[in-house]
Amino acid sequence: MSERLYTAEIDSPIGPMTLTATDKGICHLDFAPYDLALEKLEQWTKRVFGHAGADITRVEAASHDQLNEAARQLALYFAGELQQFDLPIQMYGTPFQQKVWAALQQIPYGETRTYKDIAVMLDQPGAMRAVGGANNRNPVSIIVPCHRVIGASGQMIGYGGGLPIKIALLDLEKSAK
Repeated sequence: MSERLYTAEIDSPIGPMTLTATDKGICHLDFAPYDLALEKLEQWTKRVFGHAGADITRVEAASHDQLNEAARQLALYFAGELQQFDLPIQMYGTPFQQKVWAALQQIPYGETRTYKDIAVMLDQPGAMRAVGGANNRNPVSIIVPCHRVIGASGQMIGYGGGLPIKIALLDLEKSAK
C-alpha cells in the first residue's frame, strides 16, 4: 500500500507554493504552483517511498488540518508575525539528514549560520559538504529554515527556491526582528 499524501497550492508574497502533508504532518514544500510542482513531488515520492511513489490527492488547504495550519503559519511568517513554526512535520531522510534538519531548526530567526557552524553543532567539524548535501535535500524549506545557512565568508550559496527567494526570506527576517 502506498503512502497517502495531500497537497494544496497556497499564495505567498514570494509566489505560489505547494504544500504536501501526510496525516501525521507536513512533508514537502515547493516554491511553485501545483501544476509545476507535481512532477518534482512525484520524483521526490519515488525517491522516498520507492518505485510505487505515493497516492497524491490535491485538496484545498482549508480542508486538511495539517495543510490549513501550515498555510496559516506561513501567512503569519510572511507578515513578520511568526518567528518559530509550531507544526507537525514528517521528514523522510537518512539519520544524518535528520540531525542536520534538527540543527537547522535551532538557528534563531533573523540569524544565519555557515555550513561549518552546523557541522560543528553536530560534532562533525569536517562534514561541511555533507551538511550542504543534507541542507539541499530539506523537503520543507522555510519551516525547516535552510535559507539561514550561508557560505563561510558570508556569501549566499544555493537554495532550492533560488537565491532571490533566499535573500528575500533573510531580508524579511532581518526587517521583522
